[in-house]
Amino acid sequence: MAPIPHITLAIALSLGAAVSLGITRFAYALLLPPMRADLQWSYALAGGMNTANALGYLLGALATPWLMARFGASRLLLVGSVLASLFMALSGFFIEATPLLLQRLLAGVASAFVFIAGGVLAARLAGLQPQRGGLLLGLYYGGTGLGITLSALLVPVVLEAAATVAHGWAWAWWVLALACVVGTLVLSWPARVLAGAGPGASSAHADAGARPFAWRDFGPGLAGYSLFGVGYIGYMTFVIALLREQGAGPGRVTLFYALLGVAVIASSRLWAGLLDRYHGGQPLALLNGLLGVATVMPALTSAWPLVLASGLLFGGVFLSVVASTTALVRHNLAAAHWASGISAFTIVFAAGQIVGPTVVGWIADGPGGLARGLLYSAGALWVGALLAWRQQPLPRPATT
Repeated sequence: MAPIPHITLAIALSLGAAVSLGITRFAYALLLPPMRADLQWSYALAGGMNTANALGYLLGALATPWLMARFGASRLLLVGSVLASLFMALSGFFIEATPLLLQRLLAGVASAFVFIAGGVLAARLAGLQPQRGGLLLGLYYGGTGLGITLSALLVPVVLEAAATVAHGWAWAWWVLALACVVGTLVLSWPARVLAGAGPGASSAHADAGARPFAWRDFGPGLAGYSLFGVGYIGYMTFVIALLREQGAGPGRVTLFYALLGVAVIASSRLWAGLLDRYHGGQPLALLNGLLGVATVMPALTSAWPLVLASGLLFGGVFLSVVASTTALVRHNLAAAHWASGISAFTIVFAAGQIVGPTVVGWIADGPGGLARGLLYSAGALWVGALLAWRQQPLPRPATT
């Protein structure tokens, strides 16, 4: 492959994470309060919207290995991004719960296609420059922060402009869908360039005899990552609603969510060395533990400086947890088996996300409200940290 600007490619590819998670999933936290007030939802139903999204993500993750084998990661990345844009737009045309749940489910399927295919391409890119692999992976996953920040800047403006319109939140879905379309257009470049990237003939020959992916080899890491899915999604679904309950105005909400997104972007450099240095579950364990601290803070206090610190810490950590699992796969498996490894981690991640929003919403409908729900989320993250710590590097890990 001819020399390519690796950093530039990683930044462009990061729009896949921006579309699939930053916008398609996490922008919903900003829309939950006005939709819940307008449509008279319980917290359980509001959380069920993200549970449907996570169920779709799981279905997409299960189908992705077969689809990538048949069509390739680059094509699946672009098709998934187009579909995610479409389903985001359709969410603005319904007010009944059933079709909205269906749209969230379908958007979850599409976002899994984008996120996993983009992760495989990011792993290929990291393999082209192993000495900077942690940074390149971090840049891809940090793209989620770009989507979060963009959502934080767009949604409040659109909601204010449509305040006098019936179901004005629908306009926010349409504007976000347009942002996804722009991201898809940019993604076409790294998808085309990296379509031919990967191990060469000699490396592919070596991979043929390398250790394949096996679930039992990554048991502690997979268990810890599933609890990450349970814990983090409760925070990302309900933290804005909690801030609104605590009296935070639109300006503070925008500042909080925008800073959280900026922290996600910055995290690519913050944890790159950790991901490169350790080949076992230590990064996953450390980051899960820190995430639990960030999650519990707004549940215990409404002091604004500490709430902002919570958002900055959460944003600076949570997508690096995802990057740590890709790094774990890349360190311990040959390139030919990366897709299987990344897909397995994505499946348990999605399974955890199915549990998280509905359970936290159900807890929030009872005594203690949203604060008590976030305590549950923090506990899940800390148990996940203990499990991930037991993940050891595989013997004689394959190199690329």
